[in-house]
Amino acid sequence: MGEIDERARELGNVLARTDEYRALRQAIDAVDKDRELVELRNRIRELETEIETSIRAGDDPDEDITKVYTELTEELQTKSGFQQLISAQANFEKVMFKVNETVTKGIEEGGDSRIILSS
Repeated sequence: MGEIDERARELGNVLARTDEYRALRQAIDAVDKDRELVELRNRIRELETEIETSIRAGDDPDEDITKVYTELTEELQTKSGFQQLISAQANFEKVMFKVNETVTKGIEEGGDSRIILSS
């Protein structure tokens, strides 16, 4: 596993230097520094907890709570900082999808190989 761990670490280092990852980190940092977004996200989490608690207890969530939750999530989605975060996440996910496709292709090719490597 030593070589695999080393290669995985190298891949992580390369991914951390991509424009997509840097844009994602910047978007995360910007959202974390935006007091209004932080408060809005915290309030949404509180409401999610209340809704979850009701559902786990076998009850329907309170209509007022559900309404406020919907309004706040809609408001969150209109914030430019949040939109930038979602866009940056989507772009980095595309990079990761391509990486996973390439790894899968390598596994398939390696599985077809007759060469056996010691671990």
